[in-house]
Amino acid sequence: MLLSRVMHMGLPLLLLLLQSPSDFEHIARQTEGKLGMAAEIVETGSRLDFHSTDRFPMQSVYKFPIAMAVLQQVDQGRLRLDQSIRVEKADLIGGRQRSPIRDMHPDGGFNMSLRDLLRYAVSESDGSASDVLLRVIGGASKVQNMLKGLGIQGIKVVDTEKSLGSNNQVQYRNWAQPEAMVQLLKLFQQGKGLSKASRALLLQWMTETETGLKRLKGNLPPGTVVAHKTGTSNTVNGVTAATNDVGLITLPNGQHLAIAVFVMDSPLSQDTRERAIAAFARLAFTHFTTTTKSAAK
Repeated sequence: MLLSRVMHMGLPLLLLLLQSPSDFEHIARQTEGKLGMAAEIVETGSRLDFHSTDRFPMQSVYKFPIAMAVLQQVDQGRLRLDQSIRVEKADLIGGRQRSPIRDMHPDGGFNMSLRDLLRYAVSESDGSASDVLLRVIGGASKVQNMLKGLGIQGIKVVDTEKSLGSNNQVQYRNWAQPEAMVQLLKLFQQGKGLSKASRALLLQWMTETETGLKRLKGNLPPGTVVAHKTGTSNTVNGVTAATNDVGLITLPNGQHLAIAVFVMDSPLSQDTRERAIAAFARLAFTHFTTTTKSAAK
């Protein structure tokens, strides 16, 4: 068997040799942590699953449903994209967490438009921007209400980024099931929950995201369009609780692959964890591209 001959090789070579979705377990073992994934073709419902109903800490992946909840309030007329939001020092997250706006304004006391806060939270995974957005919409319960309205039960947004940074265990309360995240991505692609304009704006920010370029996008054919949101925890006592990427991949035939890959509690390097996510994405991409071509013949 091909796999038994290559399991002693490193993950980079393994990525080139794995051919089928049945090889997910072999990729998962490379991280020495727990992996979960779900992938579904939005237009047809064809799907792949691997530990897809288990719970995984989201970290910054949760900025995707937070952004949806904010834009939903924009669509309802409760907020405006051009309105100015005051950001105080108390809004800024700790130095170990990612926040470009904190780095630019370490003492706080500045104004930023809602549009820019959204862009920073999504495209640059800014934790301070995300916390300000939660404050503006009225807290995490508003995100849960949005998810409930869409029929999504397997995603829990409970805490701020500042809380996530204060205690390593808090992140496990902010979890997602891969299949639930894929369902949210599917509804988003179908235009559910947001106006056409709000959906287009969020899709643009997710396509322009500057984080995790070696994850879902890392092993796909050049030029493949990927709209995604990453999430990464700190490494504590040699273990990284969360290395994640979720998004929409546009296939060569124009269909859309909603995919969520979560790596939990891995003691190995970021490079290894990211390569595993890239491998899952490539296997799903290859599987659905191949099956679509076969069905067309």
